[in-house]
Amino acid sequence: MKDDKRLKRKVRNSYIVSTVSIMLVLFLLGSVGYLMVAAMKVADTLQESIAVTVELKNGLSDEQKEAINKRLTAEEVVATIAYQAKEEKIEDAEFRKMFESSEFEEILGENPLLDSFELTLTADSADKELIDTFIGGISKIDGVDRVSYPALMAERLHATVGKIRLVLLLFGGALLIISLILLSNTIRLAIFSKRYLINTMKLVGATKWFIMKPFLGSSVTQGILAGLGASVLFGLAVYGLNEAIPELMTIAEAGKIAIILGAMILGGVVISGLFTIFALNKFVNMKSNKIYLY
Repeated sequence: MKDDKRLKRKVRNSYIVSTVSIMLVLFLLGSVGYLMVAAMKVADTLQESIAVTVELKNGLSDEQKEAINKRLTAEEVVATIAYQAKEEKIEDAEFRKMFESSEFEEILGENPLLDSFELTLTADSADKELIDTFIGGISKIDGVDRVSYPALMAERLHATVGKIRLVLLLFGGALLIISLILLSNTIRLAIFSKRYLINTMKLVGATKWFIMKPFLGSSVTQGILAGLGASVLFGLAVYGLNEAIPELMTIAEAGKIAIILGAMILGGVVISGLFTIFALNKFVNMKSNKIYLY
């Protein structure tokens, strides 16, 4: 009786340890995924902050300006577009600091500025060939005087963003591989503790599917519990971060957080199920006279 209770306690403890291990790994992977989403969002925001100024020739009619506006809006790399009249520009405080207000008209004689469209670009503008083609194309539009674009700054920014993305992907990939190896070993140890039970079922004539079915059912339940536990931990962590740094919720959209939560639960079921199948196959297919060697 005592031996039976001790065995049941060991099996239960093994199940709990395995479930908690899966939960913590899923929580860690979800947290890294959250940070990667936030970092990618910041990188895209930085890339989209680069402005392109399209200055227009003097004397254009409203119809011509509207035609240029439609042409620019139709470009895929354009995120936003805003028209700025030269009368608005000349009233800018920074521009007026260069002149004494009483001497402004005397020095310049007329407004030297040009009407313009201020553009911001999408994250796709990281492609140098694409942006060069875009700048070259809009420069040839009838009515456009010149196009100003901080090419050197944009090139450096794109290079930096590319490096950040590469580092994050490498880090996330390495963490995923390490986590899967640890989970595989944890689940194999849990199945290993039941190897004699599996062998006994084989000796009495149980089929492979009959042996695997209860273990698979248990692994699915384990994966769901681990995923739910990881989701709760992740939700509490995100809530705490949001209270301390509200900007994080803006950076990592709520929809993407929901996807991460769903991926945790699904990942728990898939990981637990697959590794259970791999571990079971080893012991189910193992000959009875060899099982005692482990």
